[in-house]
Amino acid sequence: MNGTLLITGGAGFIGSHIASGALGDGWRVRVIDSLRTDVHPAAAAMPDGVEGIKGDMTDADAVAAALVDVDVVCHQAAKVGLGVDLGDAPDYVRTNDLGTAMLVSAMSRGGIGRLVLASSMVVYGEGRYRDALGTIAAPPRIWEDLEAGRWEPRSPRTGEALEPELIDESQPLDPRNVYAASKVAQEHLVAAWARETGGRAALLRYHNVYGPGMPQATPYAGVASLFRSALEEGRPPDVYEDGGQRRDFIHVADVASANLAAVEWTDAADAGVARPFNVASGEVHTVGEMAGALAAAFGGPEPRVTGRYRLGDVRHITASAERARKELGWRPAVSFAVGMREFAVAPLRGRAETAP
Repeated sequence: MNGTLLITGGAGFIGSHIASGALGDGWRVRVIDSLRTDVHPAAAAMPDGVEGIKGDMTDADAVAAALVDVDVVCHQAAKVGLGVDLGDAPDYVRTNDLGTAMLVSAMSRGGIGRLVLASSMVVYGEGRYRDALGTIAAPPRIWEDLEAGRWEPRSPRTGEALEPELIDESQPLDPRNVYAASKVAQEHLVAAWARETGGRAALLRYHNVYGPGMPQATPYAGVASLFRSALEEGRPPDVYEDGGQRRDFIHVADVASANLAAVEWTDAADAGVARPFNVASGEVHTVGEMAGALAAAFGGPEPRVTGRYRLGDVRHITASAERARKELGWRPAVSFAVGMREFAVAPLRGRAETAP
């Protein structure tokens, strides 16, 4: 046996896939999950084969109990997605940031020195761009441009549309919504823990995750889930803006394998390190392409481009995962084409028991 792995949020979409993979790799797996009814269906349960603890990450007693005799922590528990409006802000900060602070504080007291954090591409804000003069940061999007259907970020130096490029982990952090700000704070909390305790952490910046068991019909789910939920109800997927937003869609099985590779990396990394890794497929597709591929595999109806927008969304964000390949020895195994065909017919999670 490899020892005991604690997965926070391990009853969730990604956490349950990690739990299954870890059990297959010979870990003893413990899960702590709040089973929140605005996230989980009424029949939600802990994954098979794990020791389950129902508890919130802000509950010091529950966190301390979950950490007993643990060798490494895989921290997935978080409130995700762009949210409904700013009324969600306190819950994002409480769940993501206070929960992470409680975890690293308890890990410090317990002498546990290995941690994998589920971070997100949203920490970058807009992706990497170039104009005729070189690399440049994209300015914040403004209402006037979006109202006029001017979707592409424009260079403040030339006035021309910026050209998107792949980003790597050296890209400055630029959170542009509440969820993104909470993920940056999580990374900083974990980095402070690593420096002060000599712990070792991998910060996994997930791109657009999709796959079997994804939540359905919730404003906090990813765009793939929203499109699939619409198709299930016989409605066309509603594509915002013009559908040209560039993204990297990564299958949940590949995200789970990246976590398990990172668990092993934390066992050998230098003390006091919190190292970020992009977890991405390396395949760039637009949101419109994804909607079209999913609808075609499902059997229609075809997507509907709405021209609607959300100010907190970014236009383009795609990444290089070369660091993960070189340092973690990890490579994604599920192609976009195969993954979308599978996802079109894969079971989704039941609807949340209560509205957010």
